[in-house]
Amino acid sequence: MTVTLVLVVLMMAAFAGWLFRQSFNVRPWVAASARGQLPAPIPPSVTAPRVGLGVLLAVVTSVFALTVSAYLMRREMGADWQSPPLPGLLWGNTLALALASLALQVAWQAARRGATRRLHQALAVGGGLTLAFLVGQLVVWRQLEAAGYYLSSNPANAFFYLLTALHAAHLLGGLVAWGRVLARLHGGAGALRQRAGVELCALYWHFLLLVWALVFGLMLSS
Repeated sequence: MTVTLVLVVLMMAAFAGWLFRQSFNVRPWVAASARGQLPAPIPPSVTAPRVGLGVLLAVVTSVFALTVSAYLMRREMGADWQSPPLPGLLWGNTLALALASLALQVAWQAARRGATRRLHQALAVGGGLTLAFLVGQLVVWRQLEAAGYYLSSNPANAFFYLLTALHAAHLLGGLVAWGRVLARLHGGAGALRQRAGVELCALYWHFLLLVWALVFGLMLSS
């Protein structure tokens, strides 16, 4: 269990931590020399939005790591743990989220090139696939309930609903940022002006895809 938890934490934290790697040794408040030179400038890649996203991903990593830790510990506690069957639709949902992440990556590339039309199309596809993933998750919950796998009937069921709902909630939060970028595009803002926002959305989607892959893999192993 400990090895699995460490692996989960390392894989999730690695993605969040790369945002800070260029700022670990940056100390702009320290003088360059005793001659009174100006402090070393902060690298252009270390922007406030990127740092903010890094902090957010670190917090989300902690939340999922603690939840997964509780999942693993409770699974080892007794014979009352009976994992629910995983509907085949979960594989389709996983594909939809992977394609949504790919679409956001295409949108990021389009924003860097200033291709407003392609950016708009890629954002629309990414958002639509994300909504399809969320609807698919809701269908999975309904299928399990219809088969008698209720939230309160077994601790394994409760953790399944908790982990999937927690992941869905973070995706919904991402859709808020996605919607703001799309609204600005509709308002006439060009692709280059939206590059920073699209970048953050793409990175966030990639991160949540990794989180879902780990959560889904954990459930399959149970």
